[in-house]
Amino acid sequence: MGLTDGLLNSLALASSSILGQGGRVSPDLAFRIGIAALVTAAFTMFVADYADRRRSLIRASRQLNLTKRGQLATTELGRIQMRRALIAMAVASLASFVGATTPLLVGALLPVPPWTILALAIIALAVLGWLLGKALAGNRLRWAVSMGIGGLVVTFIGLQLKIA
Repeated sequence: MGLTDGLLNSLALASSSILGQGGRVSPDLAFRIGIAALVTAAFTMFVADYADRRRSLIRASRQLNLTKRGQLATTELGRIQMRRALIAMAVASLASFVGATTPLLVGALLPVPPWTILALAIIALAVLGWLLGKALAGNRLRWAVSMGIGGLVVTFIGLQLKIA
């Protein structure tokens, strides 16, 4: 999730700067976009993961006929789930930061045409789609094409929004 989130953030936030203005991406912009991706991934991942883990504990409390709703969530099990959610948040945040900054830094530091940055991000999404298709025993080509198309759509949206 984190790499995909970061790649999509870089496409949405930097596409206008890259294609619309035809300028080069600076390392500063790459890191600012990476930080934005990191922060949003941290918040989203923690809330989603911890809520799901806590819901599981509340469900288990109900199945065990415990007298107080959510009783397991206030025990050591609840603290363990909090730590696990924090670890998941850290991993997703780091992956999002890497996904957002890598294609932008490549474009900032190497003498490549600006559109190459977007192509790298879209190709990376397609490769992730291929790997997801393999991991989920799905149609790898369909996953790769879908993720690549998703990257193109997000790039188009970013061009229209002109964020950076």
